[in-house]
Amino acid sequence: MSYLPQVVGARYVNGFVVSTRFDDGSEKHIDLSQWFKGPVFEPLKDPKVFKKFFIEGGTLAWPNGVDIAPEALYAARDSKKRHKKRMERTRKSRRSS
Repeated sequence: MSYLPQVVGARYVNGFVVSTRFDDGSEKHIDLSQWFKGPVFEPLKDPKVFKKFFIEGGTLAWPNGVDIAPEALYAARDSKKRHKKRMERTRKSRRSS
């Protein structure tokens, strides 16, 4: 049987990024706007609505009935790591100039 991740913690970071913690102890910053396709996600584009997320059934959900599969969240790129790599490249290019 393959691993089915469960979201056990979540906190708002900024924009549409949520720091998400999984039951295996891993944590990542996920930009959830990548899933904002289709009319059901339109309300989440409003930051006030977006920030009303909660954990239900091991994943992130919103009062309007939207949720994102926990395995999709687990497979998503960590935007914190991407930001860190970008900053490292910027520092390296500044040093070589």
